[in-house]
Amino acid sequence: MGNHVNLVKLSVGTETVETLAQWQKTVASQTSDGFPRHVTRMWPKRGTEILNGGSIYWVIKGVVQARQTILRLDEVIGDDGIRRCAIVLDPNLIKTETALRRPFQGWRYLKPEDSPADLRAGASQDDQELPAELAAALAAIGVR
Repeated sequence: MGNHVNLVKLSVGTETVETLAQWQKTVASQTSDGFPRHVTRMWPKRGTEILNGGSIYWVIKGVVQARQTILRLDEVIGDDGIRRCAIVLDPNLIKTETALRRPFQGWRYLKPEDSPADLRAGASQDDQELPAELAAALAAIGVR
């Protein structure tokens, strides 16, 4: 897909990629057609670029660990009457190489060239299941 931009977002309260996947299977986190979504107060100004092949990169315990392709941006009007953006996601969570991220509010744009690579298909299960603290330490010294 051509010219696109990604988002990076903290997954607050998430312990692992697996617990994020479990949360996304709950009705509360899904669209009416069954896709996982993340509702945010702000509407991305670069929506066209996001929808041109962008993903959301999830920061779990201070480390980017996974991504999901963004399928669409839906308008959601809350009970309070405020317009919000539901970032609708492909249910497939793709584990990525780890990358440290300092805490931040909301989401940030992430250029494709600055985005962590997907874990290679031949990576062992042991490589993919490092504890978050160890993955963060390895990322800090440039090993992962």
